[in-house]
Amino acid sequence: MGKGKKGWALLLAVVMLTTTLLSACGSPDKKEDKGSGSKSGTVEVSKEGFPIVPEQINLTLMAPDVGVQNWNDMAVLKKMEELTNIKFTYNNAPKDSFDTKKNLVFSSGEYPDVFLAAGLTAAEQMNYGEQGILIPLEGLIDEYAPNMKKILEENPSIRKSITAPDGHIYALPVVDFNQPWYRNPMWYNGKFLKKLGIDKLPETTEELYTYLKRVKEEDPNGNGKKDEIPLSSVNLRDIRTWLLGAFGVYEEEVYVDDNQKVHYTPMEDGYKEYLSYLSRLWNEDLLDHESFSQTSEQKKAKAQNNQVALFSDWHAYMTMGGEPGMEDPMFVPVKSDFVDKPVIARNRGITIGAFAISNTNKYPEASIRWVDYLYSYDGALLFSKGPEGMLWKYTDEATKKKEYLPVENIETVRSTLTPNFGIAIPSVTTDELLKGLKTDFDLWVDKESKEKLLDKGSRIPFPILFLTSEEQAEVNVLSSDLNTYVRQMEAKFVTGAEPISNWDKYVATVKKMGGDRMQEIYQAAYDRWNSN
Repeated sequence: MGKGKKGWALLLAVVMLTTTLLSACGSPDKKEDKGSGSKSGTVEVSKEGFPIVPEQINLTLMAPDVGVQNWNDMAVLKKMEELTNIKFTYNNAPKDSFDTKKNLVFSSGEYPDVFLAAGLTAAEQMNYGEQGILIPLEGLIDEYAPNMKKILEENPSIRKSITAPDGHIYALPVVDFNQPWYRNPMWYNGKFLKKLGIDKLPETTEELYTYLKRVKEEDPNGNGKKDEIPLSSVNLRDIRTWLLGAFGVYEEEVYVDDNQKVHYTPMEDGYKEYLSYLSRLWNEDLLDHESFSQTSEQKKAKAQNNQVALFSDWHAYMTMGGEPGMEDPMFVPVKSDFVDKPVIARNRGITIGAFAISNTNKYPEASIRWVDYLYSYDGALLFSKGPEGMLWKYTDEATKKKEYLPVENIETVRSTLTPNFGIAIPSVTTDELLKGLKTDFDLWVDKESKEKLLDKGSRIPFPILFLTSEEQAEVNVLSSDLNTYVRQMEAKFVTGAEPISNWDKYVATVKKMGGDRMQEIYQAAYDRWNSN
């Protein structure tokens, strides 16, 4: 054999040997189904039970932090590590600056394996999903997330609301089947009601006006000064929806009527009536004149000085101070002459963007199994209340009845046990989760909600919609200027800096800036959502 032929033979042998070795070894990223589990990276992933992986794996997780407890020391996360064999390195950023940090991370090209409680908007999910930074989850859900799969099968509207136009699910939500309201209600100062002899709460805008007028003039705090503040707010964002409802508008930006027509709220006649009403309250000093300049803390300080008659918060005591009590009743939605009845939107049942997996994650199957536990009763209970024996215990495990252990402050203790405090952790909330744990105050709030809100004709809110990339890009451009202009004009109309007689001129400007186009885009998106 000649020298050239020997060389070719040797080269061919090397190529064949290399090919054989590669075929035998396989790709390290390949995932194979192995009966009850699958390969994730180089680790076998169990499809059920614990541990999720036989040997510990390490992942990185990014989440907002409320600054109460180091995540490495939280009992819930330690318990999860023991159960699952998955150890996370926590890359936290303060809650108040988390969005800024999140944007920097996405632009850096170096991503955590998991985003938790990151508040990923529909636009962010579409953007980073289409770029391949966030991976699609629907296949993983079908194979490794039985709890989430069951929720989606039983609640098609939830599936529609978390599915992008390209058909992919890029993030999992918080699911809440227990709390009917996602906005903080408004509350009355019970001491003022008692002092003024009010035994029937206002049910119309005129009755509310009359009550606020009495607060201003009759010294219900009894200090001999006219220092009472009938209605206080922070930039109107905490009271806007509740008062818009008196004029037939139940969402701040867009809503849909009974004929499936989408309306852009800032152009609607109901919005004009809302502005006129607030302007009337402002002119007579019934709406706090610091509403456009004060902080939430400043508003609370006035309330705790027994000056405020009506305000918004999750619970009244959180503004009034002191312990939870039943003396400050929940606001009854009022109606105006403009409508037959008030409209108030219920809870959508979900908060989107609570969990996502990045393309750097070597163990997506293990990651989805980890989070799916939070959508089970046991996992949701663990993340909501901590491990049994620290804050609570079963009194009858068969019926899931529980009781709190004697601790000084339930919420203070809870905040040190779990990250599910002040941020939107992916989970599911049901009645059985809280069975036996509701205090007399909790039951009273439930009763107030049912009688004053649920039974008063509340309606399903405008759904969470994904826009196409083109629609989202257009909305981003339009809403940037529109939102600024609308909020500025709201303040001007309310304070009288702009007379309500200029309404037509304002509407013309809104339309010129793209208000009609916003309505068209959301109509198209709603029609797609409604047809699925």
